[in-house]
Amino acid sequence: MAARNQQTSTLMLKSAGRPPWYAPDGKNLPAYVVGIAGGSASGKTSVARRIVESMNVPWVVILSMDSFYRRLTPEESKRAFENNHDFDHPLSYDFESALRALSDLKQGKAVHIPQYDFSTHSPSSQSQYLYGASVIIFEGIFALYDPAILQMVDVKIFVDTDSDICLARRIKRDVAERGRDPLGVLQQYDRFVKPAYDGFVRPTMSNADVIIPRGLDNQVAIDLMIQHIKRQLDEHNATIMRPVLVGQYDGSSAQDGLAPTLVTVPQTSQVRAMQTILCDRSTPRGDFIFYSDRLSRLVIEHGLSLLPLKKRTVQTPTGLSYEGYEMEAEVTGVTVLRAGGVMEKALRSVARTAHYGKILIVGDPATHEPRLHYAKLPPSIERHQVLLMDPTIVSGANAMMAIRICLDHGVSEGSIVFVSLLATPQGVHAIQTAFPLVRLVVALLDSRIGKDDLLVKSGYGVFGDRYFGTEC
Repeated sequence: MAARNQQTSTLMLKSAGRPPWYAPDGKNLPAYVVGIAGGSASGKTSVARRIVESMNVPWVVILSMDSFYRRLTPEESKRAFENNHDFDHPLSYDFESALRALSDLKQGKAVHIPQYDFSTHSPSSQSQYLYGASVIIFEGIFALYDPAILQMVDVKIFVDTDSDICLARRIKRDVAERGRDPLGVLQQYDRFVKPAYDGFVRPTMSNADVIIPRGLDNQVAIDLMIQHIKRQLDEHNATIMRPVLVGQYDGSSAQDGLAPTLVTVPQTSQVRAMQTILCDRSTPRGDFIFYSDRLSRLVIEHGLSLLPLKKRTVQTPTGLSYEGYEMEAEVTGVTVLRAGGVMEKALRSVARTAHYGKILIVGDPATHEPRLHYAKLPPSIERHQVLLMDPTIVSGANAMMAIRICLDHGVSEGSIVFVSLLATPQGVHAIQTAFPLVRLVVALLDSRIGKDDLLVKSGYGVFGDRYFGTEC
């Protein structure tokens, strides 16, 4: 699947679920960055797309410098409409914003890329949301110009194409895609584009690791570049394997070795009775649904009780002042699909003003590693207290990925509370090792699950199948 903006300046490819982009300690591993520079209309974008198509690698972003033109002053805007403004000079670009966006993407963070409207010579009101890039291709005439950006690029490519071909392509592109007139394009080329290429762009060729003559026509050079990038990615890719997740835990009992960030719901008579019903393989589906919903509400309410408060004074019906409290920040519930939807229903019943997000994580059938297929979080989530909801924490792999996604969107670790009906000590230990400030609230800590079963089932069995009636 490809998502593209109107100016075709940003492309994101997503097909198979995204594998883990972080180490077992929860820290992000940097994305692989390819920088592609060259003259205007030299074929940089075409080469970038050919590399992406030939590599067949999911979760790739092509980020264009065209998104980072500096906002023009009224005088500069007037000259631009008269084809009398130099868009090919380094001062026309906002390198600071480009560096910040590239840095955030490389670190795995979510970013909003500005969109430039070439018909009005100004940034548009829309932006492109990007998240989850394993490979970033950064292309533009000055992709290899800024020293700070060069330090972030893993492999640097310069596309060297004959100037006459570049001019012909530029006329065709600017007239068809950017609303320019042919005479204005020619005037701008002679006055600004060609001098800027000779003075600023061509010298950056010395920064390149690879020079591709003739651009897209040079299939041999492109194939060699693709093979090099593939080899680098093979060494670069991260993986979370079962021995890493479960091998670190050696507690002899459920609570041994677990940090106090784990909170277990008080084991009252009704909680113990409900746990027994849910663990019973003979429990009818209707009863399983009823008691899952009931226990979910208790766990959600316990999780909400951990959120910080601030003082608030209100007036009572009798006219007196009452010194009370309210939530310090807004609350967002993030559902880890599909089973997490069960707990979302409980949160909606007790927190009417909460916001909601959804994350779809599916285990790979061959490796049992988590794969991210979908993530949609509300705006300004970085200012909210977040309740992550998944009924079971077994190996901890899905929970770690969900937490990492929230962190990538600006949520602080201490603002996350993970609520679950059942967890294994192994899964809790993996989460606490990677994210020591995340609090976990569970109804049952089940230490009876062996390592061989840890990636498959919990004491409840496969919760989603039992709840939704999809058991084989």
